[in-house]
Amino acid sequence: MQPLFITHKYPPSIGGMEKQSYELIKRMSEHYDVKTIIYDGSMGRVKFFLSLMDNVRRLLKENPDISFIHLNDGLMGVMGLFIKKITNIPVLVTLHGLDVVFPNKLYQKHIVKKFRRFDGIIPVSRATASECIARGMDINKVFTVFNGVDHNLGKTKKQEQFRRKLEEMLGIPLKDKKILVSIGRAVTRKGFSWFIDNVMTKLDDDIIYLVIGADNSSTKTLQTILKFLPPPIARQICFLFAVETDKLKISEAIIKNKLEQRVFFLGRQNLGTIVQVLYHSDAFVMPNIRVKGDAEGFGLVALEAAVCGLPVIAANLEGITDAIIDGRNGYMLQPGKADVWTDFIHKVLSDRKSLKEFGEKAKEYTIRNYSWEKMVDEYISVFSKVAQNAECREDQEETVITLTA
Repeated sequence: MQPLFITHKYPPSIGGMEKQSYELIKRMSEHYDVKTIIYDGSMGRVKFFLSLMDNVRRLLKENPDISFIHLNDGLMGVMGLFIKKITNIPVLVTLHGLDVVFPNKLYQKHIVKKFRRFDGIIPVSRATASECIARGMDINKVFTVFNGVDHNLGKTKKQEQFRRKLEEMLGIPLKDKKILVSIGRAVTRKGFSWFIDNVMTKLDDDIIYLVIGADNSSTKTLQTILKFLPPPIARQICFLFAVETDKLKISEAIIKNKLEQRVFFLGRQNLGTIVQVLYHSDAFVMPNIRVKGDAEGFGLVALEAAVCGLPVIAANLEGITDAIIDGRNGYMLQPGKADVWTDFIHKVLSDRKSLKEFGEKAKEYTIRNYSWEKMVDEYISVFSKVAQNAECREDQEETVITLTA
C-alpha cells in the first residue's frame, strides 16, 4: 500500500487540523512509502492550488504503485473532485465540522453532495459523521476516526517559578487566585465572550479567566473589507477563513463588566508557555455555544488540557462529545446555560484537592483512549477496507467484461 497525502493544513501553521495532518503523515511514513503534496507556506497558496493537478499527474506517473489518495479537509475535497477524473485509484477525504455544515446553498448543493463520489469519507467525530449521512453520503463509505493527542505534553516538568512569570504577564498577584483557562481561535462558536458576559460576571472575585488565542493580525485587512459586504456574505467568509469575530466582543465584555483585573486575553503564545499555563490553572473551560452554520469538529485542545492533568469543563455539544466523556476525562455541561456553568464552577473550585485528583484520573483515561498511534491504526484499517472494496469492484467489472465478450 503506497499512499499519496495532499494537504494545505500543515506546520508551521498552528491549529488542530494542522496538527492532525502532520501526525497522520509522519506516522504513516513509519509504515509505508508515503508520497506527499503539502502546502507549508513556502509558496503562495494560490500557486499551490493552481499547480496541484500537474503535481498529482506527475506523482502518479512517477509512482505507478500509488494505491490511494488522501485529502486532509473539505477544501482539498473540492480539488479532489477534479482529481477523481484523472485517476481510477481510490480517493478519500477527511472532513471536519465546518467542511460539512458550511452555510452556503451553492456549496451544499454543488460541492457537499458531490463528496458522495469519494471512495471513503473520514469524519473526525460522530457528530460530523451524522451531518455527512444526513446529506446523503453512503453510510458504508463513512468511517469515523477520532483525533489523537500528544502524550508528551503531560510529561513536561512543571516550572514552579512560572507562576511569578504569569503574574508579570497579567500584572496582578495570583496568591489565593483560582485560574480558569481557554485556548482557541476567537470565533463565535467558542463562546469566549458569552462566558465572560454571562458566567465570569457571576463568579467569585478570586476566580480569574485566561484566554489564549491566535491573535492573528493578518486578518485585520480582511475584517476591514468585511464591513463593506452584505452581512450574510461577510458571515460566510468569516466561517470559511476562521476570522476572529469574537475578539472585539471579548475586549468589549471585559471593559463593560469591569473585569480588567480578572479576565485576560493573552493572544498567541508558544507551546512551552501554553503547557505551563495549563499546569498552573485549576480548570480548562470550553464554553462553546450553538452557531448556525458552524460546528466544532472535535475539540483537540480539550484533550491536550486533559493530558496535562487539567480538569476540563466543556459544553455538551457537537464534536466535543467525542473528545470529552462526562465523568471520565472531563465534565460536560449544557451549552448556553449560564446558571448551570456558574453553579458547577463554584462547586468544583470549592474542593480543589478533589478537582486535582479528578484531573489526574482524567489524564490517565485520555492517555489510554486517545493517541496518535491509535488514530493512525484506524486510518490504516480504513485505507485497507477501501482498497479491498476497490479490488472487489475491479474483479466484478472484469467478470462482466468476460461474460459479455
